[in-house]
Amino acid sequence: MEDRKLAEDGARRAANYEKIKDEVKSDVGGEIAAEADKPTDSEISREKDIARDMRGKAIEEVEQTEREVERGRAAARFAQVVDYVFYLIYGFLGIRLLLELLAARDSAKFVQWIKSITGVFYWPFEGIVRSPSVEGHTLALPIIVALVSYLLLHFAIIGLLRMIAHRKTVI
Repeated sequence: MEDRKLAEDGARRAANYEKIKDEVKSDVGGEIAAEADKPTDSEISREKDIARDMRGKAIEEVEQTEREVERGRAAARFAQVVDYVFYLIYGFLGIRLLLELLAARDSAKFVQWIKSITGVFYWPFEGIVRSPSVEGHTLALPIIVALVSYLLLHFAIIGLLRMIAHRKTVI
């Protein structure tokens, strides 16, 4: 019987030992985990340096974007003015071509006015090719050449402005 009491007492002590051992492991593991979660002073300093660098880069990017947006706005406004000027040239040269096709009288004030306005834009192309005539109606081919030339110049200027206005991408 004493052997049995002794065995029960040994089993109880072994169970208590395992229980205490598990508690100590749990406490020590918790302390280690708590210490592992705490950043060191050098880690805190490094995190602050990284945050400062990222903040600086973000501010620089915003400033650069603002400059690019302003440059784009200025280029867009200038492109609108260029478009307007070229549309006026196209319109006046188109009216002059139509008046030539309809054989309008040169003595009419409107014809004189249109010719005076378009003269500056038309003179480089005058006589560049012959203009066929049928019964007094003339197809003024130099005016068509002028229109095509101004159209190409217009596209070139607008293309240049688009290159200036678009944001540059750096990889």
